[in-house]
Amino acid sequence: MSEEYFEVPIRCTGIATVLLKKIEDEYKVLLLKRNSSVLRNVWCYIGGSIEEGEKAWEAASREIKEETGITKLLLYTSNKFDQIYSPQDNYIYVAPVFVGFVEDHQDVKLNDEHSDYQWLSFEEAIETVSLPGNDEVLKSIEKHFVQSKPPNFLRVGD
Repeated sequence: MSEEYFEVPIRCTGIATVLLKKIEDEYKVLLLKRNSSVLRNVWCYIGGSIEEGEKAWEAASREIKEETGITKLLLYTSNKFDQIYSPQDNYIYVAPVFVGFVEDHQDVKLNDEHSDYQWLSFEEAIETVSLPGNDEVLKSIEKHFVQSKPPNFLRVGD
């Protein structure tokens, strides 16, 4: 008699993006304060859904523009993922994390999904992010995108 195993489904329907900007010779991380029914007043980086026909990196570019108004940046895949388990729906949500280097002259113009923003040092951002795992993503990005130059093969977009 063979045993039956049941899998927890994995869903990848969204993206996350960490924006970096050099301010006074130090890379700062953009954190946004959520203004929605889910995660209200939680500080996090950019996140959003992948729309039909979009590649994940295209969704990241669109979400950056929608949530911050920023359009001029270099975008990379970080090779890291946000992940959570939903006990209510019994699935694992996985989202690829992208890194965007914002050009100096770009200002943040928030949409109604967020009530505030801050450019923080990595140390401050790691202390401020609210969701478990976000700190590990930020540590990896600091190591692989700030302390060393990201490899060209991770670059996405135009």
